[in-house]
Amino acid sequence: MRAAGSEIITSAANPVVKRVRSLADRKQRRQQGAFVVEGTQPVGRAIEAGWEVEVLIVAPDLLTGTAAAIADAARARGIRAAQLSAELFRRVSDREGPSGLAAIVRGKPGPPGDLPVRPDSVYVALHEIGNPGNLGTIIRTADATGAAGVIVVGDTADPFAPSAVKASMGSLFAVPVAHMADAGALFGWARAADVRVVATSGRADREHWAARYRPPLAILLGSEGAGLPADVLAQADERIRIPMTGTPESLNLAVAAGVMLYEVRRQVRPRRPGESAGRRHSRLVLS
Repeated sequence: MRAAGSEIITSAANPVVKRVRSLADRKQRRQQGAFVVEGTQPVGRAIEAGWEVEVLIVAPDLLTGTAAAIADAARARGIRAAQLSAELFRRVSDREGPSGLAAIVRGKPGPPGDLPVRPDSVYVALHEIGNPGNLGTIIRTADATGAAGVIVVGDTADPFAPSAVKASMGSLFAVPVAHMADAGALFGWARAADVRVVATSGRADREHWAARYRPPLAILLGSEGAGLPADVLAQADERIRIPMTGTPESLNLAVAAGVMLYEVRRQVRPRRPGESAGRRHSRLVLS
């Protein structure tokens, strides 16, 4: 729906459009403390969660249904909106069949002190991973399993990269993400907070379903290719492996994180009286 009296932007030289394009670069995201969110559900979740939206970006001729309702609600809250032609929005979009809704949002990974630590807390720690799509998928899975936060360690993928934001499907706005400079900082934080660190390795002796997981704990996974270095593995409280058959040498990192999170979730969440194993709710939240 086109806002009365608002100009429709058609030029790629417009400052808002140039800003959107500049934020595809990680250096610019860091310097500006902002990133781009696109899509009906992610934009809606960012607004609902109370993140600072600098500007809503809409293509009135593409908006339908829920996307149009979110745009109207955002304007009612006083969020500034820039209106693009459908052609220009498609040019700056990273999606096929875009919904006509995007936003520039303020945000960056928080410090370790921002992570809540409770007796039932479970975290995912990712050491120097390189694939932002994997990171976004892990954030989404962490949200689905009720994890307390995701920790990125060292020189690692950016949770606010376009592919990470897209893969998280809005879960980025529900799960705290903290950055720690290196493995030493991670283990120092864990010791101070009394959080056990369980590291994954294909060379570990214990299989993951033979371990007993007791929060608060952090599941530590390494990079997609190299895994965790030996010196990092040595500092963990426990080392486990996910058993495999067949020909693969390793699992996709996001799949491995999902396997671990759901096994921890299975052990941690008590079954409610009268509830069978096959009748659990689809949205799982740690008790």
